[in-house]
Amino acid sequence: MSEPAESFTDEEYAFLRHVRFGELPARVRPEDLAGSVETETPPDRPDPVGGESEWHLRAGG
Repeated sequence: MSEPAESFTDEEYAFLRHVRFGELPARVRPEDLAGSVETETPPDRPDPVGGESEWHLRAGG
């Protein structure tokens, strides 16, 4: 029979994460976040043309 696997401590797991992934980037502050605005159609794109069957054809369906 095999022996049970040894469990790591939280500090050992933290060290292993640091070795594997390196230093984490600095946390983004809430005042540094940029808001987004939803629009129905982007102003630089024209409305789609063609029927539903044409769009299925273009999408490969």
